[in-house]
Amino acid sequence: MRARAEEFEELRPLLFSIAYRLLGSVSEAEDAVQDTWLRYAASTTEPASTKAFLTAVVTRIAVDVLRSARRRREAYVGPWLPEPLLSDTYEDPERAAELADSVSMAALLLLERLSPLERAAFVLREVFGFGFAEVASALGRTEPACRQLVARARRHMAAGRPRFEADQREQQELAVRFFAAFSEGKIEHLLEFLAADVQLVGDAGGKAPQWGRGVVNGARNVAGLLVALAEPFTKIGGVVEPRPVNGQPGAIFRDSEGRVVNTWTLDIADGKIQAIRGVVNPDKLQHLGPVADAYAVVRDTFDARRNG
Repeated sequence: MRARAEEFEELRPLLFSIAYRLLGSVSEAEDAVQDTWLRYAASTTEPASTKAFLTAVVTRIAVDVLRSARRRREAYVGPWLPEPLLSDTYEDPERAAELADSVSMAALLLLERLSPLERAAFVLREVFGFGFAEVASALGRTEPACRQLVARARRHMAAGRPRFEADQREQQELAVRFFAAFSEGKIEHLLEFLAADVQLVGDAGGKAPQWGRGVVNGARNVAGLLVALAEPFTKIGGVVEPRPVNGQPGAIFRDSEGRVVNTWTLDIADGKIQAIRGVVNPDKLQHLGPVADAYAVVRDTFDARRNG
């Protein structure tokens, strides 16, 4: 059993990375990995390839979860966004570009458009580089069927693939300047960073304060909302902690006691911010640490704004 546990722990980062890309949820991915371990520990046979066996198990578990999750998301209140991921522990230098691209919020939202089997086939083949024989074994389908799944998925992904700046250092530098401008709370400074058709999307899930219907469009509308929030948030001791989220420039917002209020990720292209995606739903933030009462933070923020 000790040998199995050691093998499993070596492969845990890979299994989590697969499950997260299939589910868009840190908590559900962790549960899928744990269920995979339980099935492996209970198995009385020794697989020819531990990696192939565990990959197949976690993929099938995640696909089953995804099928029920898709039904739940149809009834979700407001926009749905993946749970924020601060770091992906799995590394493969030969597939670094694919791994980084596939974990972005924009890519995960594109994956949501695929059927569970298309999503699984695409992730295994295009992101992690598994051969079609391995994909077919994991999905319990024939190789020709898996080739068709991947081909359909490629077309869907290519049609909606977002554009990002290639230079990550430039992205990070722009993000740092943007968050500094946010803290200043001056609308003209913020407008310098925003694309004309920028979109601000917030996922509160009906469990935290939400602006409008969760989507704000246009540079001046977005900048106006940010200005309304910035100064009073700072006055109540709120802190903006710039850091990568889902491999993109982003930030964690914390209250005066260091508890997580929400996260932002920034889509940057052509030297401008094209989208800001904020996760406020407390259920999606618990893996990041203690979570603030967002309603109390908003109430205190606007009290500070009203009182000058």
